[in-house]
Amino acid sequence: MRRDVFQAIADPTRREIINLISRQALNLNSIADNFGISRPAISKHIKILTECGLIEIKQEGRERYCIAQLATLNEVSKWVEQYKTFWTNKLDALELHLTKQNKKIKKSK
Repeated sequence: MRRDVFQAIADPTRREIINLISRQALNLNSIADNFGISRPAISKHIKILTECGLIEIKQEGRERYCIAQLATLNEVSKWVEQYKTFWTNKLDALELHLTKQNKKIKKSK
């Protein structure tokens, strides 16, 4: 099942896993050592991150290494940017309106 990237980054543990492996590839035990939850719980998080394309698993001998695939986050960045632009424009217009209203009030006093 292909999961949505938004679903993956909604969880703080998964965001921290992404943060950890964005610096260097880590095996599952190294990732689990950074959290106070069980190894199976970490494996579940890794599975979700893999299913949405944020992590790639590479087998090296007996070890499985997690490698960040951060290009997938571009989808999130583009989505957020459109709303950032929208709300920045709206808030700028509100600020301008309030400044004009404030000037009118001061003039009428």
